[in-house]
Amino acid sequence: MNESLKLLIELIRQYNGINDKLWLVEIVAKTFGLTRDRSVYYCTDYAIRFSSSSSKNFGNTILSLSNLRKYDERPFIVCIVTPTQNFCIIANTTFLKKISHSSQEFRINNIRGSFNGSDIMREFEGIENCAENIIRLFNIHSEIGFEGNLPRLVEATNNISPSGVKFYVNDAARHIILEAPSRALNFVMSHHATTLKSELDEKVSKYRNEILLAALIENVNVRGRIIEYLIAGEDEDIRQSLITALKSDTNEIPVFKTNNALGDYQRKFDTFDTETDIKTKIMILNSNPKAYNLDKMLEFLARDYAVFMFYFIGMDPGKIVKTILVSMFQRNLLESTILLRHWAGRNSRGVTQFEGKEINQLIEQQSIEIDEIKAREFLEEIIAL
Repeated sequence: MNESLKLLIELIRQYNGINDKLWLVEIVAKTFGLTRDRSVYYCTDYAIRFSSSSSKNFGNTILSLSNLRKYDERPFIVCIVTPTQNFCIIANTTFLKKISHSSQEFRINNIRGSFNGSDIMREFEGIENCAENIIRLFNIHSEIGFEGNLPRLVEATNNISPSGVKFYVNDAARHIILEAPSRALNFVMSHHATTLKSELDEKVSKYRNEILLAALIENVNVRGRIIEYLIAGEDEDIRQSLITALKSDTNEIPVFKTNNALGDYQRKFDTFDTETDIKTKIMILNSNPKAYNLDKMLEFLARDYAVFMFYFIGMDPGKIVKTILVSMFQRNLLESTILLRHWAGRNSRGVTQFEGKEINQLIEQQSIEIDEIKAREFLEEIIAL
């Protein structure tokens, strides 16, 4: 995907100053053999919409939300053709501020309306929306997806009061939260951490073949949820239905619900109360795994003995490379944490992701190192949001 996008952008730049949208469309579509769907041109790796404007900032109507949904699992690019230069920006749902042409009928179960060029964010969490950052931004979007963005867009478009509530951190909770890095360090140095990893490793070994089948699923959200349920799901009937579906020729995955808690696997020890989030990392893919909801994280860490861990399953085609168990405060992991604050609803501190390349390196060279000072600074920053 990266290479084909680079070739697309290079070609569009070669024709800077063409100032003729239809001519540029013809050149790009013929060069890359793109399929036309009304105003959208697409291939397996991306979809693109061309728009004429006198400047980079434009307010033209781009596309209906229902049509964008068809392409939201691949980079959706808007090419702005101006008199002197052609600009490419990404316009997947994560980068939309709202839906302009809509009505109060726009709901999660009633998708309607379209968006304008002015509805596309020109900066996302400090990252400029430009051609050079399209791949980086899409890696962030792919872990959120259309369904993850829909409630936010409904809220922003209709000015609906947000349903979420920020976790209020009082003095007592703040003290317990700021002790979390010290608790985490004590846990990872204890024999309990070895016990926890052994339990999860046994689950991976038991469902190894099914996990490898699930890893072939292209949709990153579906893939992750299935693997998480195979390892930590509580309903055996649901697990067996997933296993049957994975082994069938149809690959029709049954509808199932996953626990919306902070972690997937809960385990209490004498002096530690752990929650562990299970994450799959396909080593050959440049993807950013989801991390956690900031308010849920603070609420959990405000409990005595709370320790929040991540269990990463590194995978290559046809094999499980390695599994690791690390604290949320592990130094490399903390440094690779991306805060998505402005994306979230008004009554939320936001959510987080991890830089995929850093996860790959951590899987290959595991470390349990925790910098307690930096971890506390991170928590102070989150509490202040």
